[in-house]
Amino acid sequence: MVSNHLLLEEPIRMASILEPSKSSFFPAMTKIVGTLGPRSRSVEVISGCLKAGMSVARFDISWGDAEYHQETLENLRAAIKGTKKLCAVMLDTVGAELQVVNKSENPISLKADDTVILTPDEGQEASSEVLPINFSGLSEAVKKGDTIFMGQYLFTGSETTSVWLEVEEVKGADVVCVVKNTATLAGALFTLHASQIHINLPTLSEKDKEFISSWGVKNKIDFLSLSYTRHAEDVREARQFLSKLGDLSQTQIFAKIENEEGLIHFDEILQEADGIILSRGNLGIDLPPEKVFLFQKDAVHKCNMAGKPAVVTRVVDSMTDNLRPTRAEATDVANAVLDGTDAILLGAETLRGLYPIETISIVGKICAEAEKVFNQDLYFKRTVKFVGEPMTHLESIASSAVRAAIKVKASVIICFTSSGRAARLIAKYRPTMPVLSVVIPRLKTNQLKWSFSGAFEARQSLIVRGLFPLLADPRHPAESTNATNESVLKVALDHGKASGVIKSHDRVVICQKVGDASVVKIIELED
Repeated sequence: MVSNHLLLEEPIRMASILEPSKSSFFPAMTKIVGTLGPRSRSVEVISGCLKAGMSVARFDISWGDAEYHQETLENLRAAIKGTKKLCAVMLDTVGAELQVVNKSENPISLKADDTVILTPDEGQEASSEVLPINFSGLSEAVKKGDTIFMGQYLFTGSETTSVWLEVEEVKGADVVCVVKNTATLAGALFTLHASQIHINLPTLSEKDKEFISSWGVKNKIDFLSLSYTRHAEDVREARQFLSKLGDLSQTQIFAKIENEEGLIHFDEILQEADGIILSRGNLGIDLPPEKVFLFQKDAVHKCNMAGKPAVVTRVVDSMTDNLRPTRAEATDVANAVLDGTDAILLGAETLRGLYPIETISIVGKICAEAEKVFNQDLYFKRTVKFVGEPMTHLESIASSAVRAAIKVKASVIICFTSSGRAARLIAKYRPTMPVLSVVIPRLKTNQLKWSFSGAFEARQSLIVRGLFPLLADPRHPAESTNATNESVLKVALDHGKASGVIKSHDRVVICQKVGDASVVKIIELED
């Protein structure tokens, strides 16, 4: 168990807390993933979300068809062009999700102590007595006394939209349950979560594969959020599937830990995945409430030490309907940042919430304030100790760049990279200043055509804490002479100056490759 990375300078002036925060080009080092949907799919709203700090747009394919999501994505592209803000695309799979299909979309009222039957007969109409589900094996997986949760958005803070069911008996393929709380379910689709029970469904469903093969390939998705990841083999199978889909071989896979199985196999999943999403909604149902924080802190720490992004979900559920988060939610966001989280993922808050732009803005402000008291010195020492000696060449360069930047109080670290790996390693040590990742494209061929790499690598930096990408002119090679490096550096410095990150007389740490040598240098800017 790792103690909080919290740094408070003594003596603390309580009145200083009331002083307004300084505005910055970068709202926060911690990134924000926003789910686009009915309330957040217009060009105007998406532009507002980008300006507020959203750097990754999530598309949840458990609802909506390809045409709907394509229209949303085209609006995202228009917003990116209009705001000049980079944004990556994440596709979130359906996975091994149990669902109730309410074809009529009529509200269904369930009352405490009543019984309701879950049946695999999808031809039946959903009602308060019978609910058809998409899984024929539920009766074989559960037993009397087991717990099943159901709702359109599972436990978002309002118990009137989620139902807790207890299995009373199994009748053939049907499961008879007792309703434990009164609620009204609205909408066309409800999710079921059987607590601590193995569900024999594939991690990548046929719908997932079809959607990825068409929509995903067409739009060159940057991230695949692999729902209900239970084993490392799930990640390997998904990667093998993507490897056959051309450009999607570069798509990063983020394993979504949503149940007890994923928790038990966390270490092996982390080795295979490119990043981890802690889906605290479903996971919070499988785990006792008093254990959720423990898993979060341990999982985030392991991600940090592995240098892989950790994303935390379900932080400001109340902002789905309210303009301000609760005090507990605001503290929860800050604690996630202090734990070392790379990004905060907003689901219902932006998908169907009344205040998507305001939610992103407030979460960004909370993250920025928490980052000010993040004890980077303690974190750096622990990371170096964990890595051990001898360090790899790249690890040594990355840690040295961060150490130098802190010692000279540099305003920014600029890293030249072609794969993005060096910049991610620098970000792993959590420098207190932004890292500008200058991605220099490489010319590549598939024997049919020539193309430049770099766009994927740049966008995939947008989920890493403290990393801000800049795609260089492709005419500059990845390994170049001093002259061409200097010209690319000038572009990066000009970008930093324009954004207000770099000012006259500031010190800047540069990490670059010259020939076969990796170089860390410090420059001081003139007027």
